[in-house]
This record gives sequence, C-alpha cells and structure tokens, in this order.
Amino acid sequence: MQFKHAPAAVSAVFDDPNLVSAAGLVPMLRLAERSGLAGLAQDWLTVATDKGANAGAKVMALVAGMLAGADSIEDMNVLRHGGMGRLFNRTYAPSTLGSFLREFRFGHVRQLDAVASRTLVNLASSAPLLQARDDERVMVDLDDTIIGVHGYKKQGASFGYSGVRGLNALIATASTSTSAPVILAQRLRQGKTGSPKGAARIVADTLASLRRTNPGSTVRPLLRADSAFYGHATIGTAIKAGADVSVTVRMDPAVKAAIASIPEDAWETIEYTDAIRDEATGRWISKAEVAEVPFTAFRSRKFAERVDGRLVVRRIPDLNPNKVEQPTLFDVFRVDLDHYLEVLLHKPGALPGSTALAHARATGVFTGAHEAFWAAARKTDGDAGGTRALIDVLLLHRSMAAEDVIGGITAALTVGAVTADVVAVEARRHETLGGSRLGRHPADPPRGHERRVVSLTQRRLADPAAVIAGLPPDRRPLPSVAAYDQLLRLPERPSPETAVAIQEGTAS
Repeated sequence: MQFKHAPAAVSAVFDDPNLVSAAGLVPMLRLAERSGLAGLAQDWLTVATDKGANAGAKVMALVAGMLAGADSIEDMNVLRHGGMGRLFNRTYAPSTLGSFLREFRFGHVRQLDAVASRTLVNLASSAPLLQARDDERVMVDLDDTIIGVHGYKKQGASFGYSGVRGLNALIATASTSTSAPVILAQRLRQGKTGSPKGAARIVADTLASLRRTNPGSTVRPLLRADSAFYGHATIGTAIKAGADVSVTVRMDPAVKAAIASIPEDAWETIEYTDAIRDEATGRWISKAEVAEVPFTAFRSRKFAERVDGRLVVRRIPDLNPNKVEQPTLFDVFRVDLDHYLEVLLHKPGALPGSTALAHARATGVFTGAHEAFWAAARKTDGDAGGTRALIDVLLLHRSMAAEDVIGGITAALTVGAVTADVVAVEARRHETLGGSRLGRHPADPPRGHERRVVSLTQRRLADPAAVIAGLPPDRRPLPSVAAYDQLLRLPERPSPETAVAIQEGTAS
C-alpha cells in the first residue's frame, strides 16, 4: 500500500453512522441538563433577531463542542460527525452558532455570568464541589493570565505584560483543604488590559456565588491576590462582601514608614522545610525573618474608605549586600533581571536603562564577562540583535551554574564567537572539566597550550593547505545512483521487424 501521488491535498471524514468521536459527551450533557444549563440560558439570554432563537439549545451545543475539543467556530462541526445525530438533537451547523455568537454584546456576557453562577449552584447541590469544615476558611484566589492566540486579526488580541500576543483572562477560584480549586468567575479581556480592570466586579460575583454554593464553613472566606490587585476598589468590594483579604502591597511611602517603625526585637526567625533558590544570586535560602505591624491602607481616601489591617514583612538578613542596620527586605529592593528576560526578547531596547539591569550590576550578578559579550555582540549584530544574543546567554543561567556560563562566555570571546550556542557548548565543557560541580575532583588540566574553541575560518585563512592536509582520509565510496536506475527503466519495445512478424503470425 502506498500514497497516491495525484491529489494535492488529502481530507479525512469521520462519517461512520454507527460510531461517535466523543462518547464522553453523553454523561457530561446529562449532568448539564440536570443542572439546568439549557433552561437557564433560555430564560436569561436575550439575543436579538432570529439569530438568538433557541438560545438554550445553542449554548448547550457550544458547551458540548468545547468539551469535545473545539477551539474555533469551524471546529464545532465535530458535533455533526458520525453517529452524533443519533445521540443528540439540534446539532447546529458551525455557521449558525457563529451567527449566534456574533450578536453578543457585553450585556449578554453579563447574562451568561448569571447563567454560569446559577448552574454552578445547581451543580454543587448534586456534586461535592466545595466542602469545608465548620471552622475552616475557604480560600479565594484571584489572578490573571495571558492566553496566546494566532493571527493578527484576532479580535481583542494584543501584547500584554508577558510580551505574547493574546487575550487576558481574569479568573477567580475557591478551594479548601479537601476540595480542588473550583472556578467561580472568569472574564476574557483584551490582551493589553491591566490586571485590576474589572477585578472588583469579579470579586463581587465570586463571593456571591460562593455564598450560594454554601460550602459549610462559618468562617469568613479569605481573598488572596498579588500586588496588581492592591487597590481600594478590589479590596473594598471584598470586605464589603464579607471576606478577609491577604494581598501583596506595593512599596509606597506609607509602607516604607511602617516598615521602618518595626523594632529590631520584633523580628522572628523562621526556617523553610525546603530550601528556596534565590534566582538573582544563585544561593539557597533556608531561613528568613518575619514581623508584623499595624497598618492602615488607603490613607489618602476618605476616613470611611480606609482599611485597617496588619502589614506582614519578610526579610533575609544574610543576603543584604550593604550590611546596614536594617537588612534588605525580600521582594522590596530586589528586582530580578531573570524575571523579565522573555519580555526583553521582544523589546531589547528596554534593557540598557532598566532597573533590573542596574540591580544585577550592583549585586555582581551581571559580571564583566557579560559586559564584554554584550559589547562584542552589539558590534557584530547591532544593538537589537546583540542584546537578544545576550538575553539568550542570560537564559542559560536557568539550567547551568553561573561559573560554567561565565567560563563559556570567556571561551567564546577568545575566538570572537557571539552566539548563545557556542557559549552553551563551552559552558558544558567547563562543567565536564571540573567547573562548578561540588564534591568531586576537577579533571586534569590539558597539557600544553590548548584552545578551547577552534575557529576553522581563522585556520583556513592562516594556512589552507595545512588544514586540508590535517584532515583524515575519506575512505567512503563515491556516491552512485546505480541502485535507482531500475526506477527509470522503460519497458522494452519490440523492433519493427518483430512487430511485423507478430502481426503476420496473428493473421495466420
């Protein structure tokens, strides 16, 4: 059996009427029907024109398609293959579902939020989604992420904080010590949208859905978020909805003043069960010091809008480079260059004047070898190309020891190589010869003068004859196409005399 050479494209169709490609849809859609998804969508959605007819059935079809792996309108055709029509009614065409979705506005998105919240409440009544003890806190986590997309015409797609073209998804989950995280609310936004935009609304919806699901705890839930969501709108909404808040604060004058007021005997030493690797210095951290101080957030607002709480501070005294009386605070004055490397690959012009680079130079992480490589790379490939080559080298620090990478940079520069590939090869060679590996004896140094990187170009320019003479003899046979001649042979044709004899014999 072999492929046909005639068709330019091959299309496979799943059309067996007795088979289905996603039998798992049967229990999933049964559960959706039991939770009232179709009825809620039919009651709450008010999509205008005839394209909004039978909204409940169309929402069920869209949910089924996503469960079956569809991630585009055309992929919704998976619901019409094989025997799917014998299992489900109203398997709409992709064009019908596409017309339905294109009529949506933000008001319809809010209607779908109401449908999702009530469906979740109904589902929680028949399945143990969230279970908590009477005295246990329910943890509510809020965060956003960038979902990469393809195609420059994708609606809403743009470059966000990660430097990747995509859409921004804001997600709120709830979890307990015995229950896995459950998504309570979500919002898909433009890729360039700031993290806190719309967060207050999501928090209000999340806590309302959490109350309706009734996980069984009488303790106030705890909302956790990072510093991107440190704002009065989000924090105030959570407190007003009956939740406590644990959020990372940004360093402003009020926070610095509160930290400075902590007495030295208030710091308490803690030890980690597992050491944490410090990305900027490459050291392992096994202990730190913590302290807390009363703090009032949002003092610039009206008295009724201020929030009283506790400021919990963590510091690592043994990493303080200046050895001042007040040790350096963890994640306050530290800006790790490694955190921004992927973004800087897309915007290399932002590296020279960045705070992260200045901090890396001050702490000794960005060494003279890195400076020399950067200068040589910019001279060879220009500012943008040379900076990208440097970033590729900096990324090697994630998987290799700093001493090995610096050794690889030094070896590469001796022959004028300014690529991360050469640095990586020489860094591994440096590790093999002893390098930074602990608990072993370094290998014997090479005898005589040995260049760790050999430039064939320089050797050819210096003495081409010596290079050719130094190559080992090539004992391989010359290439031949004799084995393929049989594919080109034509069938033998009879000569004219033979053809006449055959005709005469046939006639007789």
